[in-house]
Order: sequence, then structure tokens, then C-alpha cells
Amino acid sequence: MEHRYLGRSGFKVPVLGFGTGTFGGKGPLFSAWGNSGVDEARRLVDLCLEAGVTLFDTADVYSDGASEDVLGAAVAGRRDQVILSTKVSLRSGEGANDVGASRHHLVRAVESSLRRLGTDYIDLLQLHHFDAMTPVEQVMATLDDLVRSGKVRYIGASNYSGWQLMKSLAAADRYGYSRFVANQTYYSLIGRDYEWELMPLGQDQGLGALVWSPLGWGRLTGKIRRGQPLPEGSRLHETAGFAPPAEEERLYNVVDALLTVAQETGKTVPQVAINWLLRRPTVSSVLIGARDEQQLRDNLGAVGWSMTEEQAARLDKASAVTPPYPYYPYWNGQFAERTPPLV
Repeated sequence: MEHRYLGRSGFKVPVLGFGTGTFGGKGPLFSAWGNSGVDEARRLVDLCLEAGVTLFDTADVYSDGASEDVLGAAVAGRRDQVILSTKVSLRSGEGANDVGASRHHLVRAVESSLRRLGTDYIDLLQLHHFDAMTPVEQVMATLDDLVRSGKVRYIGASNYSGWQLMKSLAAADRYGYSRFVANQTYYSLIGRDYEWELMPLGQDQGLGALVWSPLGWGRLTGKIRRGQPLPEGSRLHETAGFAPPAEEERLYNVVDALLTVAQETGKTVPQVAINWLLRRPTVSSVLIGARDEQQLRDNLGAVGWSMTEEQAARLDKASAVTPPYPYYPYWNGQFAERTPPLV
């Protein structure tokens, strides 16, 4: 298993991590993702560790905390073999302060996550969204306190815009607080918005991308084809309203290109889609998920091989979209010689 630095932290993570949104199975959204209990979760963790996947990502809102409970039980007795990543700041209760990035909520949320995970420290703590009601100086000070206390090793953000990330990093730099080193972000062949602003910011500021939903919310499994209805069992039947948007014709163009490359390489469509992401700048790790052992084994096959430059270029072309203003006039340095190409 290849390892890469997590931004400019000096800390390495495997290029594949395991997302545990399928653990617990509580609520309409997460029950549609999966419902792995402790025994199945322990088996999936076993398979991950055998393959060198040591990074496990969860969140306090996944199945109302049950994902953290199950993950903690699944890694019990082998804490020193795993990297635990969790997220806080989304609403986790009915109280007025059970949401956001206030000192009150962050400290309580971390204590709760530590208890559910059965550990005394979190390797990577990420804020699940930007809290516009709490001053960034207070947020970064609280995170710095958590790092200095030893309860958290590294910090990151998820689902932030570029200005929100930069404002937070500037506050950390101004006061000497711990900086974000990770950006957990949506990125896939049918969701390339990450490239316009967040990718160059990550390169400039030393943020490593942890990619969530690399298969475009289940659309890039190879089961969704042009002119065919959604297959039975697709989570899109229940969760399409939560999914990142994808224009239908572009989706089919990407799937057609993936099918061609999969046939040429002898790999599956998900393996090709994940492998493409691992070629992209700033990507430290791609978080794979699995409802069962078969899905996990298939996703693990995304590493250990390389597609050709020509095959990658075909996927690039099939998935390309025009960047929004103000990026499109200067994309890849077309008109600005001092804007280096990223992709």
C-alpha cells in the first residue's frame, strides 16, 4: 500500500482509507448506505489491515454516533495499528448548543467521540462544515487547545469553501495556532468542482485532500448505464436527494469512457474511477466504503497498477466541464503565463 504525506504535516497516510458511514445503519440516510454491526465491521477492518489500509474515517453524526461506537469496538485491542479520523460540528442533538464550532460544542463533541471510539486521542479531527456564527479565531484557538492537550493529533476541515479555509488558516498563522493539514472533500469524475479553487489552495497552503464519495454517490459503480433504469438495490433510490448533482448526459459519457478503460485494463469500473483520482494533485487518500466484503475487495483493487496517459486523458476529456468565473479565462494558464497548470 502506497503512503503519502497528509498535506505538509509530515504525517503519512495510506492512499486508500475506509469510510465507515456504513457502520451502524441508523436513520433513513445511513441505513440506506449500510448497516454493518460489530462482527461484520471487525471483519472489514481485518481485510483493510491485511491490505495496508490503516486509515478509518467516521463522524459523530453517522448513524447518530453508532458508526463511532461500532468502529471503536471493531478496532479494540489494536488501536496502535490504525489511524482514526472523525468529524464534528454538524447537529448532534436537540439542544441549542448541540451544533457548530463553538468552544462549548467542540470540547463536548470531542469528549463524546473519544468515549464512543474507545480511545484517548483522535489522529485527525475535522470540522464537518463551516460555522459562520463563531469567530474563526475562537474556533482555531479551541482546536489548538485540543491538539496541545493530546486529545487530537492533527486537524482538518470538510465541505469548506476556499475563502472559509483561507480565513481559518490565516487566523491560525496570525496567532500561532495549529493549522489545518487536511481537507475532506467531494471529488470524482462526475464532480470536479474541487479543481477550480480548493485544489490550488491545497497546493499553496499544504492541505492534503481526503476524498469522499469517489464513485459519485454510487453512480460510478458500472451498474448505471445509458438507457437503463436504476438497478435494484442502488442507494440512489432512497438517497438521491442527498447526492451531489450530476448532469445525466455527462454521467453517461463518463461511464462509457470508464467501461472502455476497464475493458482495456481488465479492471472494474470502480477500480478505474478510484485509480484516476489517485493521479490527481493534492490527493493524499481516497476514502472507500463498502457494505460487504465483496465490495471492499473490489475497491482495494484500485491500487497497485496504473492506467496509461492516453487512458487517463480519455477520462479527463469525458468528465471535463468549463470552470466557473473567474477561473475559466486562466484555466491551465491559457492566458496568464504566471498561472501554472494544475491538471
